[in-house]
Amino acid sequence: MIIGYCRVSTDGQSLEGQQSALLSAGANKVFAEKQSGAKTDRKALAKAISALSSGDVLLGTRLDRLARSTRDLLNVMATISEKGAGFRSLADPLIDTTSPHGKLILAVLGALAEFERSMILARTSEGRARAQARVPSKAQPRLSSPTAAPKDWATPIHRAIEDGVENGDGAEHERP
Repeated sequence: MIIGYCRVSTDGQSLEGQQSALLSAGANKVFAEKQSGAKTDRKALAKAISALSSGDVLLGTRLDRLARSTRDLLNVMATISEKGAGFRSLADPLIDTTSPHGKLILAVLGALAEFERSMILARTSEGRARAQARVPSKAQPRLSSPTAAPKDWATPIHRAIEDGVENGDGAEHERP
C-alpha cells in the first residue's frame, strides 16, 4: 500500500497541489496537515507512519515536507524502517528507501549528520573551555556607572572625576 503525506507550514498555503500529486502517483490514502516542519510532534505524520505495514511505502512530494533537519529526517526514516516500510519522494527521486541506491543515499546522509553532530559537540566543548578559562576566580562586581567604582577598581580618569579636576579654565569640576 502507498500512504501519502503532505504538509504546509502556514494557513495561507494550500495542500491541494501536494494531495493531487500524491494521489496521481498512486497513493491509496493521504494524510495532510498545516504545521511547521520545525515541530517534531506532527499528528498527521504520526498517523501516516502508524498506518504503515511491512512492505508499504510512505510517499511525500518533497523531502523538506517530511522533515526540516537532518536529525529529524533520520529519526523519521528509522521509524518507517522499523515498521518494515520504505519512503519515496516525488521531487527527489534519489530518496527512495525501497531501492538499494536510495538506501545508500540515506546512509550517506546519516553519516554526514553524525559527523556534523560530533563537530558541533567538539566546538561547544572548546568554546566552553575557553569561556571557563576567561572567568576570574572571584566574580567582579557589576558597576552601575563608571564613577560608582571603588577607588581601587577605578582607572586614573575615574579617580580624577571622583576627586574633582581642573580642566584648564581654573574652575574645579565636581562629580555630579
